[in-house]
Amino acid sequence: QVQVVESGGGVVQPGGSLRLSCAASGFTLGYYAIGWFRQVPGKEREAIGCISDTDTPNYYTTSVKDRFTISKDNAKNTVFLQMNGLKPEDTAVYYCAIRTYDLCTAYAGAYDHWGQGTQVTVSS
Repeated sequence: QVQVVESGGGVVQPGGSLRLSCAASGFTLGYYAIGWFRQVPGKEREAIGCISDTDTPNYYTTSVKDRFTISKDNAKNTVFLQMNGLKPEDTAVYYCAIRTYDLCTAYAGAYDHWGQGTQVTVSS
């Protein structure tokens, strides 16, 4: 059974940093496309970025440019989302998702397995 688990969320002051982790059982993450998304209540899920076996991340949200970085550690079977310079508008539930086809896309419907999400709150 596939399980996808995000961790690392929390409350942080504006300008602070968090690193989210995405771990999966039943999958070797290095073989697939792993996407990061976020969602605010009442709004559509927003694609942040994705990393596949090329190890070069794609970013889909201009608002996170130069602040967020996606990386992975194949030995730990974990994908990370490093978030720096956090702003109140980054407050959301953050999700990682696995696409069982090794091609990144911003379309959430293309991803097959989702974690439960982790809350990130940026507030002073």
